[in-house]
Amino acid sequence: MTKSVVIIGGGIAGLASAALLARDGYQVTLLEKHKEVGGRAGTWEKDGFRFDTGPSWYLMPEVFDHFYKLMGTSSDEQLKLSKLNPGYRVLFEDDGVYPARPIDVLDNREDNLELFEKIEPGSRPAMERYLDSAKDTYEMAKKRFLYTSFEKFGPLVRADVLRRTPKLTKLLQESLHKFASRHVSDPRLQQILGYPAVFLGSSPFITPSMYHLMSYLDLEDGVLYAQGGFNRVIESIRDIAVAEGVNLITEANVSKILTVVNPAGHKTKAKAAGVEYTKGKSKSVTTLAADIVVSAADLHFTETELLPEALQTYGESYWDKKVSGPSAVLVYLGVKGEVPELEHHTLLFTNDWNENFGKIFNAPTSVPDPASIYVCKPSATDDKVAPKGDTNLFILVPVPADVSIGKGGIDGKGSKQVEAVADSVIEQISVWAGVPDLAKRIKVRRTIGPADFANDLNSWKGGALGPSHILTQSAFFRSGNISKKVESLYYTGGTPIPGIGLPMCLISAEILVKRLRGDTTTEPLPEPLFPTVDKTA
Repeated sequence: MTKSVVIIGGGIAGLASAALLARDGYQVTLLEKHKEVGGRAGTWEKDGFRFDTGPSWYLMPEVFDHFYKLMGTSSDEQLKLSKLNPGYRVLFEDDGVYPARPIDVLDNREDNLELFEKIEPGSRPAMERYLDSAKDTYEMAKKRFLYTSFEKFGPLVRADVLRRTPKLTKLLQESLHKFASRHVSDPRLQQILGYPAVFLGSSPFITPSMYHLMSYLDLEDGVLYAQGGFNRVIESIRDIAVAEGVNLITEANVSKILTVVNPAGHKTKAKAAGVEYTKGKSKSVTTLAADIVVSAADLHFTETELLPEALQTYGESYWDKKVSGPSAVLVYLGVKGEVPELEHHTLLFTNDWNENFGKIFNAPTSVPDPASIYVCKPSATDDKVAPKGDTNLFILVPVPADVSIGKGGIDGKGSKQVEAVADSVIEQISVWAGVPDLAKRIKVRRTIGPADFANDLNSWKGGALGPSHILTQSAFFRSGNISKKVESLYYTGGTPIPGIGLPMCLISAEILVKRLRGDTTTEPLPEPLFPTVDKTA
């Protein structure tokens, strides 16, 4: 009989896992607790404005394309991608002169090297070395460290890894900020090189310099935008999964992972046997049996809420020692008229980053004010996300992972602190970017706070991303993708390996396939994916 799989969670990791496993020959059912799939990559519409509710920065395009090619299609067939130039704009607190003087980061290596040289004369040779190293480290990561479960370390003992061991060791021991500071002295350029740490749920002061590889993605490879936003990406993966035969059930709230006692001689005392869930507002419990259970939900929630304590691989004592990435206050604004002072992506950086990040990560935590923030204006590139002539703005404010900060709401009806943060950053954008009437032109307003991440996504500590990519929570130090106490229970998503971000979530789905196949290689799977499960057996 064909093996059955039930997947918990319909974010990008759950959808990709479902699609890949169905293509591999499994009978797959995916359970999503909300009416729509997408998870963090959701969508919200009001009065002609359509917002991506989470991720908005399309990086690592080859990872998306590889997934599509595994499924017998491609990014070109599924998406309409536009390259942004500038890739993003940066506004600095700098000397307090406003509107702030922008630095526009461009879409290719040569122009960005010239840009850095203009800002800091003599920096070009060091930046050439920096980007060369970033590219080499990125390619090495893709080949050896991202597409592996670390089930066995033998496949890592390769000539290319051994040759780079001294370099890799140093990159792991030195912070991203310190590494960047050895290449450029201008604080603004240091910040441009350090900000990718935020994508990793971390701070440039505690993130290993190994992650300078991220600078290859934006300074050399460039930044893309998928028309329709990440909503279109999610739609495409959902449609692919359904076409492969995945049974997609929404409004299905999983309350328990079912287990049975393993016969003597097995490595674990228990085996996954399915799940229990309720549908919609019904209190009636449905039992769904399965040979394999995959949780693409938050790992802390999965382990501590869906399993008994005796069967938890990552129980509360494990999480007590871990560092959460930041949470966020998200602000969605529909603005009357255009806001040409902002690019598709605009970053606002405060002077004292050490203090800014310290408030987020160091006890006692507090909300930075002013904050270093990110603003996305997709209406600059996509005419379908706002009424003609109006502007769609998405604002992300990193804050501590602390649910007491509260929840968001529509039209200022969120928690007091969340709405105060929103008011503050609207004023900050108004002053720094030189848009004095911004607040008066707001037609649509919604906020999301840490409590929303906890309530809606079961996110550990209300974090926006997942466990931070500090050294002890990266690569093989990160949570694994398999339960050590329950056979046939697997994990995907941003919590376990390889980590945070939509590309990593896609990779986590592929690692799941490799784990089920007993494939311990480090390279991505060959394209397209050919079934290995015998449906007639």
